[in-house]
Amino acid sequence: MSSVCAAYLVSHPRAWRDEEPDVSLVSKDSTRVGARAPDPAAAPTGATPTAPAAPAPAAPLPPPFTVKTAPIERTFAAAAKSIGVDAGTTAILSRAFHDELDLSRDLKPGDRVSAVFDNAAANSANPASPTSSTSSTSKENDRPAAREPLAVRIVRGAQTHDVFLHKDLSGKPFYYSKDGVSAGPVFERYPLNFTRVSSEFSLRRLDPVVHRWQSHDGVDLAAPTGTPVRATARGVIRFIGHQTGYGNVVKIQNPAPYSTTFAHLSRFAKGLRNGSHVKRNEVIGYVGETGWATGPHLHYEVHVNNVPRDPLKVDLPQKTTLDGDQLKHFEARVAQLTALL
Repeated sequence: MSSVCAAYLVSHPRAWRDEEPDVSLVSKDSTRVGARAPDPAAAPTGATPTAPAAPAPAAPLPPPFTVKTAPIERTFAAAAKSIGVDAGTTAILSRAFHDELDLSRDLKPGDRVSAVFDNAAANSANPASPTSSTSSTSKENDRPAAREPLAVRIVRGAQTHDVFLHKDLSGKPFYYSKDGVSAGPVFERYPLNFTRVSSEFSLRRLDPVVHRWQSHDGVDLAAPTGTPVRATARGVIRFIGHQTGYGNVVKIQNPAPYSTTFAHLSRFAKGLRNGSHVKRNEVIGYVGETGWATGPHLHYEVHVNNVPRDPLKVDLPQKTTLDGDQLKHFEARVAQLTALL
């Protein structure tokens, strides 16, 4: 090293560090060390140190259920739509109430429908939708709801009719009454007390009256003349009168896809006409042998989607009942939901 360089370093001991950058452990977004906040101990006399900000309160949990109510002004379907029930679920509900109510006939302006929805299911199906309050009117029902309501109540005058959702192991929705019995239309297998089946359902039978081979679209149930004949399910009379072959006959449109026919009657029950609504087990006529009949009996037909089926074998809607742990869980949920309706 030259004497000039040595003399320079001795006289300027820190010059070799002056061009190095400053290094700090403070993050990029923080204030540099030389501009850090003043020490509270060095604050002017009388100044109060600033306390750390309190944590923000946790947001309240959303309510688990939403209850929606709408008046029935035109139809049940329109009222159900106004509270967020889709058309498919409305059809299921119509069948669920069908054994107690004909929703196209029995409801009047002033009646109302209420439904309880599961907010968790609704938010899962509609993640972008806001959480709504636990009760609202039809004017506030702008948030899409879960597909199937957990409970539905129809208020008809002073009467209430409730059904509650239960899904089977496959996830298919069904509605039950509060006692755990499935709601919906029910068919009786037999329309009368009979002594024997005098002629069975057949696609090809020799007709004993006209002596021709032809289908026998129902069963003949032998019984004494005057035996009461009852509707096997709720429905609407589509024809009542006399027809060749059938004699005195009643044809009923039952809950879709079923319809029933009762022929060879001696007479009809009083007050019945085309368009009359009948209930399950209501007397509609009496056994006779009018038309093409060789003795007193009821000719009874069941049609499914307008196709005749064997009344003694066709699958018909029947009640099912929950039991065991399923029933206990269902009853607990019913108590919870009933309090909201």
